[in-house]
Parts: sequence; C-alpha cells; structure tokens
Amino acid sequence: MGVYLVSVAARAWSRPGEDGYGDVAAALNTELERRGLPPYEPRQAVREAPGWFEEKVSPSMDGFVALCRTLLTDAELSTLLDWSVLVPFALEEEIVLPVGTAYSGEETTVAGAPRVLALAERLAGAVELPEDAMPAGANLTLSLWFLEGGAERTARVRPGPWAEDRDAAFYVALYLRAAQHSLRHGCPMTYS
Repeated sequence: MGVYLVSVAARAWSRPGEDGYGDVAAALNTELERRGLPPYEPRQAVREAPGWFEEKVSPSMDGFVALCRTLLTDAELSTLLDWSVLVPFALEEEIVLPVGTAYSGEETTVAGAPRVLALAERLAGAVELPEDAMPAGANLTLSLWFLEGGAERTARVRPGPWAEDRDAAFYVALYLRAAQHSLRHGCPMTYS
C-alpha cells in the first residue's frame, strides 16, 4: 500500500468513473479549448508495455522541500510540487480543474512536464545527481535503487552533495524521471 506516482495509459485517461480519468480529460480539453489550444489525447500505450512508469512515494520529503526552498522561488516550488496531473506538453501556468481525483480532493491541478523537467534538472545539477548511474526501465527500479542499497553503493564510488541526503535525492530523481517519462512517452502522470 502507499502512494505511487504512475503514468496513465490512454485507455484509462479516456475512461470515466473510478477506474479512469475521463472526467479530468474532458475538463482539461474544455479548458484548453477555452484558451485556444488543441485538445490533448495521449498516445496509445498499455500498462504492460515498457513505457509504463510506477514509483513508490515513501521517503520523507523534509530534506527535499528544504532543498527546493533554497534553490527555487515559491512559485517554482508550487509548480514542482502542487500538481496532481502532469501532462506531456507545455503550459504557461498550471490549470486548476473543478474535477477531483482520489488524491486531489475536489480540484485537480494540471502542470506541464517541460516546466517540471526544467526545475528538476536544476535541482539535479545543484546536488550533482549521478543520473547516469541510476537505473531506468522496469517499474519501481528507482525506488528500489534508493531504498535497497544501489544508491548507497554508488555514493561510495561517486560521492557528492546528492549522497548527503538520499531522501532528498530520491525526490529530485523522481520528479526528473517522471517529467522525462511523460515527455518521452506522451503520457500523463498522476498519483495512485
């Protein structure tokens, strides 16, 4: 159990009700149309495909939030952390929709992955995150790398600011990889 950051398959994005995000998708497209932008339709993908993303959100966020407060403005911090749905296209500002999801209450805040990626890249650079040493691919690989010794082993051979607070480094890596995944696979991300 717990909270996971996951990609949303196209069929779930368009399906209304408890098992889908159709209400969010429809509200987002209505708002995009109101702003003179084209509707968003995610690429077709299935959960079992290599394009599926799932990471468990479990370490303490205290060090990460402290890091963000030293390197980001309040508005940037809000952009990075306050979304409930991340979409793979640029938005000038977050869009608040009057539709709730299981983890967003009565409203859903939608952010664009390019802005989140830029902020996560800035944090990754500041802590010298060894991005090339972190595993990619299968579900939970990032979570397991941080929680089951991979990060510890890497820190011994590649020390740096990232290794001083591995919980903070986990969240830098999580937001970085989530935004990269969203853009690479053209899929939304959300909490489940």
